[in-house]
Amino acid sequence: MSDAEKSGFISKVIGPKKRWRAYKARVKELPENHRTAVEAIERYLMYFVPTEGDSTESMLEDLADLFEQAVVDGTPIREIVGEDPVEFAEAFVQNYSEGGYVPARARKQLTDALTRATGEDTGKADKAV
Repeated sequence: MSDAEKSGFISKVIGPKKRWRAYKARVKELPENHRTAVEAIERYLMYFVPTEGDSTESMLEDLADLFEQAVVDGTPIREIVGEDPVEFAEAFVQNYSEGGYVPARARKQLTDALTRATGEDTGKADKAV
């Protein structure tokens, strides 16, 4: 393997890893309820991960952008995702890929996680911080 080939391989491995870590650091900075919502959507979207390299990273970075802006604007989670988080996630992913098969269990997990994040199951109000 030539030096150029090694360099290309290393950048392919490190690049996505670096972007992933940066994305995770951004999500970690979100208020707890927004972070919970993003992590639930992320888990759900992993069923739709495109095969094209940058699409996945771009999709997750855009998700972080959306929720960071919502925090700044004071936008409640339900105003972002609506009443059906599965519908939101599936519409969101359509910008990045053709999508894939999502089992009913994953749909229920996403819906339940967003219900918890918005405080609907505990009576807590969804408030941006």
